[in-house]
This record gives sequence, C-alpha cells and structure tokens, in this order.
Amino acid sequence: MEFFTATCLNWQNLLGMDKHRQIVMESLRFLASENRIWLYGFVLMPNHLHLLWRKQDAWVNKNIQQMFLKYTAQQMKFNLVDSGNEKALEKYVSTQQDRAYHFWERRPYKATMYNRKTAEQKLDYIHLNPVKAGLCECATDYKYSSAKYYELNEDE
Repeated sequence: MEFFTATCLNWQNLLGMDKHRQIVMESLRFLASENRIWLYGFVLMPNHLHLLWRKQDAWVNKNIQQMFLKYTAQQMKFNLVDSGNEKALEKYVSTQQDRAYHFWERRPYKATMYNRKTAEQKLDYIHLNPVKAGLCECATDYKYSSAKYYELNEDE
C-alpha cells in the first residue's frame, strides 16, 4: 500500500474547481473499476491531493502514478481551453522543453505503508486534512474525501 501526495503547480488552487475535482474522481473510479488499483482512501484539497492506494497485481510493473497525473492534467487543460479560461491556463505554462503546460509539481511524494498502524494513521491524516484547513467542521461533511465511506458507510 502506498501513501501518495500530488501538489498542484506552485500550490495553486487548480482543484478548487468542481470540474477538476470531478476529473480526478472519475479517473480514480476508472482505475479502480478497471482493476488497476485498490483505493483505500483519498482527499482532494484545492491545491493538492492525498491517496492511499495499491496497484493490482497485473499493474505492478506499470507507472500508474504517471498515467494518472498525465491523464488528469490533460483533462484539466482541455477544460480550461474549452471554457475559454486562457487567463487561468497561463499560470501553468511550462518552463520545460518537453511540454507546453505543467499542472502538477514534479516529484510527487510517495511512501510505502508497511503495517496497518501506519496506514491507519495516514488514513486519519487524509480525512482530517479538510477539517484542519477550515474547509469543513467534520471530516464526513467534505464531499471530496473517503471519510464518509469509513464513518457512515456512504459512497458519496
């Protein structure tokens, strides 16, 4: 099991837009339903996300993390272009030669969870993130988190 954190470029609120959070949610649903990952926990904050996930056996040697970040970045770019939001798109112009835009910070954080206690601590950290950020009073009130599933057995 892996704890994974991806941060929006320069800590910008790219995930503050509902459409962009939906893109991430749909991508995670796809990865889980297509048996590429097991998703144990998540939270989407306005400028970063935390996941607790594990690759399924057939995908162990594939870079799921890179596929996920590339796909979500591409979809968010399409959304900004389609919505005529070129001004917002300017914030993500890349300084790298290999791409026009950059939506995620390079080198996302990941750590392997070697035991249940550590995984449970990370899950608590994930679920309390929006509370500590002042986005909600109770973790189960935050829409873009798996807290509601764990506490109330509700899927959304």
